[in-house]
Amino acid sequence: MRIDVRPDLLQWARERSGIDDETFYRRFPNFIKWHRREMQPTLNQLEHFAQITHTPIGYLFLSEPPVEEIPIPDFRTIGNKRIKRPTPDLLDTIYICQQRQEWYRDFALSTKEEPLRFVGSATVRSKIKETAENIRIALGFDIEERRTTPTWTDALRRFIDQADMLGVLVMVNGVVGNNNYRKLDPDEFRGFALSDAFAPLIFINGADTKAAQMFTLAHELAHIWLGQSALSDVAPTTTPTNEVELWCNSVAAEVLVPLEVFQRELRNDENLRESLERLARRFKVSTLVILRRMFDAGRFTRKRFWENYKEELLRLLAVPKSTGGDFYLTQGARVGKRFARALVTSALEGQTLHRDAFRLLGFSKLATFRELGRALGVI
Repeated sequence: MRIDVRPDLLQWARERSGIDDETFYRRFPNFIKWHRREMQPTLNQLEHFAQITHTPIGYLFLSEPPVEEIPIPDFRTIGNKRIKRPTPDLLDTIYICQQRQEWYRDFALSTKEEPLRFVGSATVRSKIKETAENIRIALGFDIEERRTTPTWTDALRRFIDQADMLGVLVMVNGVVGNNNYRKLDPDEFRGFALSDAFAPLIFINGADTKAAQMFTLAHELAHIWLGQSALSDVAPTTTPTNEVELWCNSVAAEVLVPLEVFQRELRNDENLRESLERLARRFKVSTLVILRRMFDAGRFTRKRFWENYKEELLRLLAVPKSTGGDFYLTQGARVGKRFARALVTSALEGQTLHRDAFRLLGFSKLATFRELGRALGVI
């Protein structure tokens, strides 16, 4: 059975996929003939095409290519210009997180949980220092405790656990669902926040560095405090033109590296490299964050800051990325411990169908489900 598909829909799906030409034509050697309507794909070929390009097959039967819009406010920019086309990887990640959030919200309401007061408790007019202090107090975030934390991974794990215990669903993943062939690109987005009084959710791009993930979590927590959902691609050294992103960046920096504490840690008897390494280890943040806080503390002119920033960025880009530890590869980290515990418990009690639980968790084997339950202490 041959299927007549509009050439513009085939081209749209191809461009949307982001697959390079060599790989694409190797997988679909007849694509040009399909596009010219010299040949029509079979149903099986079309289904395979949809699967490889990550396109819902129903889209290929539309009268014209759809305009896909990100379902939350998008603050990502390149050169202060809005990024127009989201990848299927980004869209699918947001959609599954929205489904998880919807499930957990219903669960929270059914178990008579109270709305979380910190969600929406601040505005962009709120004082940066005061808001950051409120976040640290709510989390139990101890600056001195972080000094003795052995590694960035340990510090990040602790930070995530604190947010989780507060009631925030924190999900860290470097791929789409459990598909290790669909790696997320930190250059496209670093994280996003889905605000809700009963089920606030933060997603962190696990393909990013540990230090960068630390800043992303702090930034997205600021969005939750504002009560605003948002897709972000910010770094500690950027100065967004958007008022909300600028406020969230400032709060994140103050949460992780309080300026008063930072100023007490500064020394005049060491060079810049020594200061960057020492202070990055002390606060468990990236050297770029430290550079920014040095500028905030008046150690650099703006011109000198950007010179140092460009040099440090080039140095970091040349350093091989860590593959991360098992913590980031576990299902509990990918879907969030709070969410996973609730979903496994609900399924075991018969309140949620195992089929639905498997779909939200991203796997299909009962053995994997039970293993996850045991790892979380539910079984």
